[in-house]
Amino acid sequence: MRELGEFGLIARMSTGRAQVPAVLLGPGDDAAVLAAPDGRFVVSTDMLVQDRHFRLDWSSPCDIGAKAIAQNAADVVAMGAAPSGFVVSFGCPPDTPVDFVDGFVEGMWAEAGRVGASIAGGDVVRAPLLIVSVTAFGDPRRTPVLLSGAQPGDVVAVAGRLGWSAAGLAVLSAGLDPARFPGVVAAHRVPQPPYRAVLDLPDDAAITSLTDVSDGLLADIGHIAESSCVAIDLDTAAIRDEELDPVARELGEDPSDWVLTGGEDHAFAATFAAGQVLPAGWTRVGRVADGVGVTVDGVRRSGPGGWESFSEGR
Repeated sequence: MRELGEFGLIARMSTGRAQVPAVLLGPGDDAAVLAAPDGRFVVSTDMLVQDRHFRLDWSSPCDIGAKAIAQNAADVVAMGAAPSGFVVSFGCPPDTPVDFVDGFVEGMWAEAGRVGASIAGGDVVRAPLLIVSVTAFGDPRRTPVLLSGAQPGDVVAVAGRLGWSAAGLAVLSAGLDPARFPGVVAAHRVPQPPYRAVLDLPDDAAITSLTDVSDGLLADIGHIAESSCVAIDLDTAAIRDEELDPVARELGEDPSDWVLTGGEDHAFAATFAAGQVLPAGWTRVGRVADGVGVTVDGVRRSGPGGWESFSEGR
């Protein structure tokens, strides 16, 4: 990177890339220009820091780029919006190999394309370690679906896999051969949010609240319960995933811990009005009632509910 320089890097990251129609002006000027078809944007931003959110001995440059986009795209989709463009800030040491950056950029563009968006611009800077900050813009396709809309009687449902990223992290942390459990390791390296489960919801879907599962199911469902002033009870039988059992046996772990408190799967959790037939891709996992807080099979679970950025040892 020292030899390529800032502007050489910017050119390398953007030359030859095709922008989606929502990006009216991409890299090259002082700022990007994005379309806002209904006069509003949904905007979210997130940051990844080396050795906190990814490790270079566990993830490829392409993995890191894809993960950075996926976790931001999931936040936008969790508002009921379609991602339209991403602005990326990238910091790295001057001795970072150029081919590392090439792989990182390929991962970003591949994941942006998977959700129908593109990289509209950003910034690069010298830093003592790798830092990635992504701002995602989305086009609201419906009234934004908030955390605060759940009502007693609603059904709690999930789209996507839970606990896989946490299981993959456990495999890598234990020093096991990743090839023994490739599915969970891949899920940790690059989350696969089920974007279409939200974006393809029919206009009349009675969805009352929505979030992506980034910090852990208990933690994120807890945000819905708190914001909506309701109680939510989860059914462990409904969210149990037998495919996690071989990994759990190998590591002597309880797979329900991964499912309930493991973050970074970027599945979607929602509440639907009572009587609503759940759309394709959604599985019922609980119910909403009067009261406060979250229980599992009627019992309040002790201990942390998931990831917290300033907690120790995580």
